[in-house]
Amino acid sequence: MTDIEHFMAIRQRAECLFTFEETEQAIARVAAQMTHQLAASNPLLMTVMTGAVVFVGRLVGHLDFPLEISYLHATRYRNTTTGNSLQWKVPPQQDVKDRTVVVIDDILDEGHTLAEVERHLHELGATAVYTAVLVDKRHERKAYPGQRCHFTGLEVPDRYVFGSGMDYRGYWRNTGGIHAVHPDDL
Repeated sequence: MTDIEHFMAIRQRAECLFTFEETEQAIARVAAQMTHQLAASNPLLMTVMTGAVVFVGRLVGHLDFPLEISYLHATRYRNTTTGNSLQWKVPPQQDVKDRTVVVIDDILDEGHTLAEVERHLHELGATAVYTAVLVDKRHERKAYPGQRCHFTGLEVPDRYVFGSGMDYRGYWRNTGGIHAVHPDDL
């Protein structure tokens, strides 16, 4: 079986948890919440690469207020299905001192990446740091008890998911909805 055939089979066996339309509705809800809370704060949206690029691209079209967009690249997965220690590929490049920063990521799974990024931005002098994710995975293994994001689009069960920016071994970020990998494919 070729790589293409393998990844096509992964997609075919996966369970669709949310369609493209359902994810779009969730993104619009997140945007409305962000607009209500942040429109007057001149926020800097800090996109966590690579997973959040699809989410932020779909989100910003709904935000009708002045903002800036930047990025950072921190990862624990490195194209695998299990997390490791945090690796900074590109730390924040834009000055965040005295700014309201919104860290945008694809998923709140165990939350170690977001917790570390949030801590680092506070150390760099951000006035306020908010977090926004498309997906929050329901389980009790968060980085700290009760960890939640300020803005969350959807909740998913404790399964490995891909689509709408989230990947399966580096692939399928381009799938419009959100899909759960079949247990036999982990």
